[in-house]
Amino acid sequence: MGVEVGAQAARSRALAVLRVRSRALAVALLPAAVAVVLLVGGSTGRVTGRPWGIAGWIVTVLAVLVLLAAAGIALLVARARPAISPTVPVSEESAPDLYRMVRDLADRLDVPAPSEIALTPDCDSWLEDRTHRAHGWFSPGAGDEPDGRGPSGGRPVTVPTDRAARAGAAPVLVIGSPFLWWMRVGELRAVLAPVVAGTGPSAHPDIAAARRFVRGLDAAVAVASAPGRGPLSRTVLAGAGWTTRLLLRGCRDHAAEMERAVASAAAERAQAVDYGVRIVAQEQVGLAYAGWDRLLTRVALPAWRMGRWPSRLDVGVVAALTELSRRDRLAEGFASRLGERPACDLLEEPGTVDEAASLLAARLFHGGPAEAGPDWAPVDWQDYPDEVVDRTWRTDAARLHRVLDALGVRHPADPALPEANGPTLARVLDHLSAPGAVPVPEPDPGAALAEHRTEAYGEMGIAESEDHDLAVGNERSAALAARLTAEVAREEASAPARPRPAGSAGQQGPDHDLWDDRMLPLFPLQPPRTGRELLADHVTAMVCCAAMDTAGAVPGLDWLDGPSLLVAGERAADIGPRVLTLIETGDPAPLRDWLRHLGVRPEKPVRLV
Repeated sequence: MGVEVGAQAARSRALAVLRVRSRALAVALLPAAVAVVLLVGGSTGRVTGRPWGIAGWIVTVLAVLVLLAAAGIALLVARARPAISPTVPVSEESAPDLYRMVRDLADRLDVPAPSEIALTPDCDSWLEDRTHRAHGWFSPGAGDEPDGRGPSGGRPVTVPTDRAARAGAAPVLVIGSPFLWWMRVGELRAVLAPVVAGTGPSAHPDIAAARRFVRGLDAAVAVASAPGRGPLSRTVLAGAGWTTRLLLRGCRDHAAEMERAVASAAAERAQAVDYGVRIVAQEQVGLAYAGWDRLLTRVALPAWRMGRWPSRLDVGVVAALTELSRRDRLAEGFASRLGERPACDLLEEPGTVDEAASLLAARLFHGGPAEAGPDWAPVDWQDYPDEVVDRTWRTDAARLHRVLDALGVRHPADPALPEANGPTLARVLDHLSAPGAVPVPEPDPGAALAEHRTEAYGEMGIAESEDHDLAVGNERSAALAARLTAEVAREEASAPARPRPAGSAGQQGPDHDLWDDRMLPLFPLQPPRTGRELLADHVTAMVCCAAMDTAGAVPGLDWLDGPSLLVAGERAADIGPRVLTLIETGDPAPLRDWLRHLGVRPEKPVRLV
């Protein structure tokens, strides 16, 4: 009963959306109808007189203009490419068991099976309509390759050329890639049941037509708002954009209610399938999201900043959540599930799929290139400490000493040490803890770059701290933080542009030919680091370099906290508070006591990159 009620409500809202389209068509035809009445009345002698004749011609011209405008807007709505989600396509040949499970689930729910399956580097799953002609290549047609692949060597999208067939095609099932690695097969089936159940309402003609109309309006608004057009095109598109926005506002509430009704009907239908397992699986959804977010922000982001991208992010999710279950008693029961069959076994080559999803995650959350290269290389987890952690610390330490050189900060004068002029931690400690005036440097052109970066972040809607220098209580720390901010901005501005490759990454690569990547990253993980955070990171890096070079410490990877310093096999987690005390108050005593306890020699030079 609940399924029928929800389906009826969805159809009712779909008809309301279509009535908006009908009213718009009626408004466009109204001047033409009036013109026809006047012209026919004049030709039959029922409407006579010069004023009526003039009125007939005026209304006729107006009707022609309105019809031309309506035809142009209709063409814009019909041809504008609706936005689709960036995903990694999964062919049936590469995952026959996964397709078999989804089709069996659709049979049990008595709904059409999804047309394809794709993965997204996020903890969510949904159905996506990709039946628009702009989302695929069709045959016969110009530009098609002999082997049936797309014009750029990309993946062909199996969308029928016939309009009616396209309208009835089932949507694509998009699955969050972390689910495949963390969830068991039964849990994944239970989580996907309400999603797959949504293919039933999607097949209804009224709901499908309403969705196409709303997506077309949304795509037309995006086209009308695109920058870089001439004055004439901008003027014409401004009128089209105003009209499509008006129509979109008119059907927005009805479309939202329609989608809620569709989701309600799908959830009711899915209750008959694996209901008990779904309760446990929903707990895994929240846990997977927490581990995925922690892995991206604490582990993947430092690697991306170094021009490296971890090639097994989904495997890292399992490691992170397993570590969480070891530390947290509330999650310890989740690790017992790991003996069951993981959902990634449904893939023929899970490593290849994981690598493609990891590369797409780097693009979406950081803005990296679409393919690996000399400055954008993959890194395995076993190489992460040496190739990411160690390199990051030494790069930051080198930048810190370059800034100190630019500020005119002298090295500690100790004739007993022939290497006293080398990059030492003592130089940093003495500078940040010494009283007195701050050295006045020469005008820095990098400050303009820092200001430009702040403006750019503001345009993207990312708030950068306006008082990043004031957040540092020590005058020397404030000056050093400002110069580090400018230096980082200069390096970012001078980085070479990464061109987009001409072709797709292949059958298992991200389908970036189907979406616009000019605005990457689409989902920035964190706002830009403030001057205080940059200074703390650089001083911490210098401390870790000194510990590695003089006390036998080694770089490590903590699955929940990211780069870490290992001293005698144990993670040193108490560096941060001592570093903050130094840069905020100028008091080096807590940090010096910690260094003395571990046997770190601040006066010894360290190796930099």
